[in-house]
Amino acid sequence: MRVLVTGANGFLGRNLCLRLKELGTFELLQITREHSVAELEAALNQADFIFHLAGVNRPQDPTEFQTGNTVVTQHLCDSLIRHKRPVPIIYTSSIQASLDNAYGVSKRAAEDALSVYSKESGAKVFIYRLPNIFGKWCKPNYNSAVATFCHNIARNLPIKINDSAAELKLVYVDDVVGSFLNLIQSDSLLDGFQEISPVYTTTVGHLAAQIEAFKDSRNTLVTERVGKGFLRALYSTYVSYLPTDKFSYEIPKYGDLRGDFVEVLKTQDSGQFSFFTAHPGITRGGHYHHSKTEKFLVIRGQARFGFRNIDSGEKYEIVTDGAKPEVVETVPGWTHDITNIGDDEMIVMLWANEIFDRNRPDTITEKV
Repeated sequence: MRVLVTGANGFLGRNLCLRLKELGTFELLQITREHSVAELEAALNQADFIFHLAGVNRPQDPTEFQTGNTVVTQHLCDSLIRHKRPVPIIYTSSIQASLDNAYGVSKRAAEDALSVYSKESGAKVFIYRLPNIFGKWCKPNYNSAVATFCHNIARNLPIKINDSAAELKLVYVDDVVGSFLNLIQSDSLLDGFQEISPVYTTTVGHLAAQIEAFKDSRNTLVTERVGKGFLRALYSTYVSYLPTDKFSYEIPKYGDLRGDFVEVLKTQDSGQFSFFTAHPGITRGGHYHHSKTEKFLVIRGQARFGFRNIDSGEKYEIVTDGAKPEVVETVPGWTHDITNIGDDEMIVMLWANEIFDRNRPDTITEKV
């Protein structure tokens, strides 16, 4: 299938074209503002499916709305009808198409042209009235608060907020592209207006504060809840705006004669991750907890874990080796320690189910 993407070098176009290339089942035709009308005509005569993403949303002259949105779309429809090519089209309109501003009027007129094309040619037309889209590669300091905030905050540049309570409705670029691909790969879906899900609702002030929190997490080591939903999408977007000199960051290391201890990552409600080293013959630990639990994984070296039940006095030992991954879990009420019984430095990963609180450490010194 030959797939034409207009506006191919725009924010949405670049994300879509990359996904189409990854699938490897399409011949991709790309049209940008740099292409001539003749080149657009040639692409239209070859295309089996069209993603019409080209448009104008922030021109210097408001009359460009009509030219860039309505006229271009009308020309596309006229060309296909003239050459009797009933090609399916996905069109990216805007939620502002329901408004009477210059931009909304131009997008609504483009929708009307596509509806006429569909009726006259019999081709399916899918129209998306999209809210603000966010994700990687969106141009900052242009028309996206998300892109601007991510870009500027990542670089310690100021941001401007006129109304922190202003509501934003957002869709993530990967969700938009995913919906597009579902359409092009299915023959059973109805054409007409389409919905994107999920649509995220936030405020300008909350958005800025959340992105600031992403930045601060490198200092506190406490990560936001970025595993799903809006925070997952927003964090991915924020990281995509990091300059290359901020792809990495240092974290504190605490060392003594026994070895080093490094806290790597802390979570808001699922504990923290660390690692430590121990020289040959060194024993670390020698304490118990009332509620705290930990998971240890020796990734290099040999270790002997010692346990003693504080109440009954029962003792137990476990020997592990980095060559055979095995998690050892501490149990409340059992004092425990770990000894490097190998000849080389030992490295151990550690997860604790809570962040260490110096005021309430739940760590009581007691030899095994």
